[in-house]
Amino acid sequence: MTPIVHRAPLIDLDPTTLHGILKLRVDVFVVEQDCPYPEIDGRDVEPTTVHFWCADPDGAPVATARLLVDELADGRKIFRVGRVCVRHELRGTGLTRAVMDEVVAVIGDAASVLDAQAHLDSMYARWGYVVDGPRFVEDGIPHVPMRRPAPGSR
Repeated sequence: MTPIVHRAPLIDLDPTTLHGILKLRVDVFVVEQDCPYPEIDGRDVEPTTVHFWCADPDGAPVATARLLVDELADGRKIFRVGRVCVRHELRGTGLTRAVMDEVVAVIGDAASVLDAQAHLDSMYARWGYVVDGPRFVEDGIPHVPMRRPAPGSR
């Protein structure tokens, strides 16, 4: 069965769903990966941010991602994918694929970027992302910048 992916800007999220999304992100990125960092960074509330999630039968988010719009130095805008995570015991069940398929569908033919944990670069390659710079360490974890070019701009 294909997971149902929900999406909404923060203003349309009910408090319980928002809490569940934030709890999932903290559980994965802060607790599980032992990376104390400011998970609530102010970008969730931007009017252009879209939250994506899959929920368990009780409605609790079990997979999530967010899509941001970054402004480049030259004034152009680009989509940025981030905070992609799945509850530990549900990894490998297709939830990441479902969420990312929906994120990429929303992006359409526009260019987008993300900073992937280095060991996940081949996973993001499934959606057309290519490494676009040197590895770097963020919060003690090796990452790599990736870009999904707009068609014709490769």
